Amino acid sequence: MDWAQLWHIISLPYNVPIILIAILVPFYTWYGLRQAMATDRLIVRLEGDPELAKTHHRKIFPYLPPWARDLQVWPYLLRIEFLAALVVTLILMVWSITLDAPLEEPANPNHTMNPSKAPWYFVGLQEMLVYFDPWFAGVVLPTLIIVGLMAFPYVDTNPLGSGYYTIRQRAVALWSFGIGFFLWLLLIFIGTLVRGPGWMWFWPGQTWDHTRVVYEVNRNLSDVLGIRNPWLGALVGIIAVLAFFALSAWGIHKLVTRSELNRKLYQRTSTLQYAVFQFFAITILVALPAKMLLRLLFRIKYVLVTPWFNI
Repeated sequence: MDWAQLWHIISLPYNVPIILIAILVPFYTWYGLRQAMATDRLIVRLEGDPELAKTHHRKIFPYLPPWARDLQVWPYLLRIEFLAALVVTLILMVWSITLDAPLEEPANPNHTMNPSKAPWYFVGLQEMLVYFDPWFAGVVLPTLIIVGLMAFPYVDTNPLGSGYYTIRQRAVALWSFGIGFFLWLLLIFIGTLVRGPGWMWFWPGQTWDHTRVVYEVNRNLSDVLGIRNPWLGALVGIIAVLAFFALSAWGIHKLVTRSELNRKLYQRTSTLQYAVFQFFAITILVALPAKMLLRLLFRIKYVLVTPWFNI
């Protein structure tokens, strides 16, 4: 889209959350990492000076004798949460009054929108339809994401990092969540700002041309390799998928066990816990961006093609 179209898109009432995400996510990411790095520097000092642990104990600010060591939930925590709820409610009220609801005219089958996009919070799923079959992008992947978020606390054997920011002691969890979260935001931004008429790719600055014709041929991996037999192509696809999972598992294992702390945690982790972690890490954090790159850079539509499903 050109810059006038870009301004029109981002100024629509239902796209305001995307602008807030673009501002708030980088800010709070920077703030959290800043706090974590300060804590990590303190942890290094505590490891070299046991006496310092009597006053700091993984906190950036030292403990002073007049301070109470225990704070009750009421009134200290609940008072802050109540005030925060009031502020958020006020913001939502002002937002709902000043911005019109994005209701449009009734649907007309003779005049459909192009592009027809889902709301911003679902446009990431719509973008995944470019790279996967509908059943996989709309059912399997969202289910795996939800189940993975539910399973990760049970496969996490790291007792450290509770109640304070740290990168040093929670590197695996930080990278796992960070990659998945920013990948989802990337899909939302691509679907909202980059995809134009016909769901074609328009770089920022390019005008959305409804008459544009793109001569791009998407081919399956078997077609790229010149395999015409469908069963042989399916076998090659299965081998490629299994090889990808094996190489990804090996690479993730090497990254996870780089530090001494993570090697100790790995020894405490059961085979089932580690297998569950590897499966979700490969499927969501590695396979999804890899499939996106195959489609965008090499025009490969499917790696595995069968009469029943495609991947």
